[in-house]
Amino acid sequence: MTKRTRGFTLIELIVVILILGILAAVAAPRFIGLTTEARIAALNGLRAAVQSAATLANALQVAQSKTPDEAITVEGASVTMKNRYPGDAAGGAGIDAAVRFDSTTFQTSGGAPLAFQVKGAGTPATCQFTYTAATSTTNPAVISAATTAGCN
Repeated sequence: MTKRTRGFTLIELIVVILILGILAAVAAPRFIGLTTEARIAALNGLRAAVQSAATLANALQVAQSKTPDEAITVEGASVTMKNRYPGDAAGGAGIDAAVRFDSTTFQTSGGAPLAFQVKGAGTPATCQFTYTAATSTTNPAVISAATTAGCN
């Protein structure tokens, strides 16, 4: 009986290693770009949550027949209102109290208007959106479009 040895030749192994190297070179930039996309998606998610919280706070205040600047309670937290919508003062009493965002991922900057920024972004000031309190009871609060240029 003859004994046959089975295995890969050196050329076959080199070709497989080359193919894996090429795939890694093409795939690596895609995975690196996912961080920026994740920050943008998180920022857009927070923007939608802020918009919903402002609308729900307005509905709650109207349903409870409160005056336009009277504070409301949302899940045990006092929310300062301005013209029937959450206020935009920094410090956790206005819209930031109504929305209860994750402070390890997001931060607020300034006030009037209140800027919501992504922590860890390349340039947080250009990875944000702003919330401006209502100027009258007939005009709702204004939430700007998200600026995502610095989300890298």
